Amino acid sequence: MQTSNELDALLSRIDHRGYPAYKDTRGQYQFPGYILSIDHVQGDPFASNSRLSILIKGKNAGFPQELYHDQWRRLGLQDELTRRFGDETARFSRQTKGSGHSGQLAISRCGQEILERTACRIDPKSGDIRLRFEVGFPAFGRTIDAGGLRRILFDFLPRCVSSALFYHEADAVRLRSIAELSDDQHYIREQLPGLGLCAFVADGSLLPRESGVSQKPMKDAVPFCSPEELAITIELPHRGRMRGMGIPKGITLIVGGGYHGKSTLLKALELGVYDHIKGDGREYVITDPAAVKIRAEDGRSIKHTDISMFINDLPNKKDTHAFMTEDASGSTSQAANVVEALEAGATLLLIDEDTSATNFMVRDELMQRVISRDMEPITPFIDRVRELYERYGISSVIVAGSSGAYFHVADHIIQMDRYVPKEITGFAKREAERFSGGSEASAPEPLKAPDLSRRPKPCRELQSDRIKLRSTGRDSISIDREMIDLRYVEQLCDQEQTAALAYALLYAERHLMDGKRDLRSIVKDLCDILSKKGPEGLLDGRSSAPFLAVPRQQEIFACFNRFRKLGL
Repeated sequence: MQTSNELDALLSRIDHRGYPAYKDTRGQYQFPGYILSIDHVQGDPFASNSRLSILIKGKNAGFPQELYHDQWRRLGLQDELTRRFGDETARFSRQTKGSGHSGQLAISRCGQEILERTACRIDPKSGDIRLRFEVGFPAFGRTIDAGGLRRILFDFLPRCVSSALFYHEADAVRLRSIAELSDDQHYIREQLPGLGLCAFVADGSLLPRESGVSQKPMKDAVPFCSPEELAITIELPHRGRMRGMGIPKGITLIVGGGYHGKSTLLKALELGVYDHIKGDGREYVITDPAAVKIRAEDGRSIKHTDISMFINDLPNKKDTHAFMTEDASGSTSQAANVVEALEAGATLLLIDEDTSATNFMVRDELMQRVISRDMEPITPFIDRVRELYERYGISSVIVAGSSGAYFHVADHIIQMDRYVPKEITGFAKREAERFSGGSEASAPEPLKAPDLSRRPKPCRELQSDRIKLRSTGRDSISIDREMIDLRYVEQLCDQEQTAALAYALLYAERHLMDGKRDLRSIVKDLCDILSKKGPEGLLDGRSSAPFLAVPRQQEIFACFNRFRKLGL
């Protein structure tokens, strides 16, 4: 390790030389109170920014252990430090002028959800803080501007570190409130199974978002208020008594007119698998962590998936016990999504009629009379939803706005009326009794457990050390020019999760897939690595870590299932 004075002298020597001379700065340097690592240096001023990291010993940072000794508290503190450092560096970014990305200072852009990220990691035992960020090394044309980098590393950066990463500069009251919020969120999540619930929505929650491109709460939104029939009160460790709507396990139907808040409630439940920051409005919307959003996904690839519980006896005699297609229809894609969710360990399915294949969800009585069951290869979801719950313990929350067929099978029915939920189960059931609940056709065959023992084989093309990985926001990743479409994996909430999926897939291809192990054991190993080492564990010894965030195991499965070159 070198000293900061040696770095200063090095910058003086390379000033005004060609840009590649910046490579000489790679290494570790002791600054007052922290160690600065220059882990990766960009090739020229127009390339991706250089990657740097800071290590602060726990005794120097001074954060009380009670703020990070529990995993959920540690995530909350890491998130807060990342945001604080980002706010500080934003004041100095681009103050050093030059060509390309000169003077840029960047760190993870945290959204409303709290995630495990490579950007900031706190050792739960020692309290050591490692924070990663990016710098555009300054240049004039392609000539080194050492004075500009000196301003960043010796002036701007020490101020940012001092303000954001030391406890004596922190707002202790705010940090304690973040820790207590994390405790309360964790407590509710732990209580759900014992209360017989799959989700909880606190009174006062603000569910509508500011706009389609902003996840901040809408101003003047109608606060959520639970109907009495579904209201429960939970005694939280810090917040005390909290009233809200408990959604029981089983089959819950959410109905109502257009623009009354049905899909808004479902979207909040989708993202309730994550903790949210204070002020988000959905801090106390807590969902079963194994919930999976299901939808139709025309055109997706399906690999050896047993969709026979929903689709059988196809006219082309295609085997639906190991169904394959490169261009799935709406119904086959949704059937595959359900089965893959079971494989991924889902205990709650979230479904919106608007994004579903109609023929997969329901066949009305008249259609069944005209087209008999033995002429229809699709067993609709409505005929399986009860069995999924009673035999496999998989609950469903379904949004419906145009079909009343699910009134017959639902355990609980909630009407959204101008964003206010009303419990209408009794009324809806009485009205449903006036109509036939099924058809004169024979009932479907009993549900048989699907085969979930798929064993992927590694792809030879991905064994090279020169594979290129790239992510495009939350929508897709490409691995060696093979694009994986993730637009409809709707519980991915951050582009850094998407980037981590690329590394997870590549790691599994190189180290875990041998054609003998099934996909579930492979994903389990990946989740163990993420739990113990964080996303850095997937990097295969790379010296510098990009900005990554931990995805759930359900999204890891979803990524693998959409990789067209996966040898299943």
